This record gives sequence, structure tokens and C-alpha cells, in this order.
Amino acid sequence: MIKGLIQVYTGDGKGKTTAALGLALRAAGRNMKVLIVQFMKKWDYGELHSVELIPNITLETFGTKEFIYKGKAKKIDYEEAEKAFSFGLDGMQSGNYDIVIFDELNMALYYELLDLKEVIKKIKEKPLNVEIVITGRRAPEEIIEIADLVTEMKEVKHPYQKGVEARRGIEY
Repeated sequence: MIKGLIQVYTGDGKGKTTAALGLALRAAGRNMKVLIVQFMKKWDYGELHSVELIPNITLETFGTKEFIYKGKAKKIDYEEAEKAFSFGLDGMQSGNYDIVIFDELNMALYYELLDLKEVIKKIKEKPLNVEIVITGRRAPEEIIEIADLVTEMKEVKHPYQKGVEARRGIEY
């Protein structure tokens, strides 16, 4: 049994979810079981279609198709965030998964959809063998403190700056 750590992928650059998905793909190739819980991602992303084809990876999305603005979240946004976090915690404690990825949890915390102290308390209760991955911009300092590995994606240059729209299969 390997000891599970807490990883955080954050920053303003592209690639946080992609890094987490890469880890999931690597783990599945080693017959590990992975649960990916996506917060605020009810859009049609390519990974939703790909993951269905990969044994050992389970992906569940929560949220709505509407954007959330800080201080203007709706009741449904809070409910969906609670459902997502609860679903991830259940998976974390179930004994069925080696890795649990909380995709965009940092942003759910930024929008104050979840209580930061409660999230930290629950994450710290993870079984010793379960690896936790938390993604999203604006990782709270308290999340960084409990993490074993933190990677910050930094945007140096992005095609959006030249007016290139998000491309199917590349950005979504």
C-alpha cells in the first residue's frame, strides 16, 4: 500500500484539469481506481466522452451551465457544490478509489460555495492510502498549507490574447 498524498494544481495558466486527467490516465494504466468530481462544469467537455472509454476512471460533473460571479451565486450553485463535495468525500471514504480528484474545488471555495474550514477538516480525514488532487485557480493559502505537492500553472502567453476562441478538442 502506498501512502496517499494531497496534490494541488493551481494558478492562472492553462492545464490544471489536464494535469489531473493525465495523472488519472497514468493511474488507470497501473490498475488504480480513480474518481474525478468536477465542480461547476456542466458543459460538454471532451474529457467527458473519453473517460467513459477508460476502465478504472469514474467521472461525475456537478453544477449548472451558467457562469458564477463572486457574491452572486444562486441557491442551486451552493446545492450543487455541496452535492459534489459530498459525492467526492463518499468516494474518498468508500475504499473503492485510490485517487480522488476534486476538479475546480479551489474555485468553489473562491466563490464561497463551500466552507473552507469544513473542506479542510474533511480532506484531512482521508484514508492513508488515498491520493487527493485539488484543482482550480486561486487555491486558498490554507489548502496550500495542507498539500504535499503544489504546482502553479503560470500563463506566459495564450492564444486568447490574439482573439483565438476556445477550440473543440483542445480547450474543451
